[in-house]
Amino acid sequence: MKVAPLKKTQTAATMHTEGSSPFPAGGAVNALGVVSSVLPGGIYSVESEGHVLRCLRAASCLLRPEIGDTVLVNGPDERRLYLTAVAEQANAGAAHIEVEGDLTLASRLGAVNVESPTLLNLRARQATTIGGPQLQIDADEARCRIGRLDYSGEEARVAVFGIRVIGRLYEAVVDRLVHLSKSAFRMTEGMDQVHAGQLDYRATEMARLHGKNTVITARDLIKTDAKQIHMG
Repeated sequence: MKVAPLKKTQTAATMHTEGSSPFPAGGAVNALGVVSSVLPGGIYSVESEGHVLRCLRAASCLLRPEIGDTVLVNGPDERRLYLTAVAEQANAGAAHIEVEGDLTLASRLGAVNVESPTLLNLRARQATTIGGPQLQIDADEARCRIGRLDYSGEEARVAVFGIRVIGRLYEAVVDRLVHLSKSAFRMTEGMDQVHAGQLDYRATEMARLHGKNTVITARDLIKTDAKQIHMG
């Protein structure tokens, strides 16, 4: 955006036109012109019929004027001019809605929809908050990158075809763990330890325990019961 130096006599309180004025002295101003530059303090220079108008953007003009845009300038006189609307954009492919303070889009009775045929971006420099009784997300593919995630809830249900978790550390602390599967495979390169008050393994067909060195010890009793026992 082109920024021109601000003259000492050009302030927000004293808007005026350069050159001989085409408007009646002391009369209202209603002109159509093209934005030529933006001065410090948010003052816009608008060329209209060979004259340069100095004006501030009206609060109702949410669309930010750009260099080359055709705009409407109104005011009660030449010293109080406001850029009230953008009539035609120099670049119709890009629009910037901008306000100085907080901005709220609200509907008292209906829904608020934001749609885009290509891409929708939500970006904040500090934080992004989404709140409501229900949250629904529907997408064919999703990518999520979070430096740290803290989740707190009463219940979580996941129904997927496949799950793959890759990480350096996995910890789970629960009161009760139930695992049901048709087949399970676990491989540990180092030591695999189980500490339990009672340990119960059952197999309907065959149970096998094998190792280069196998040690079975008990403090009080070891019992082996079968129709046949083969040792050696």
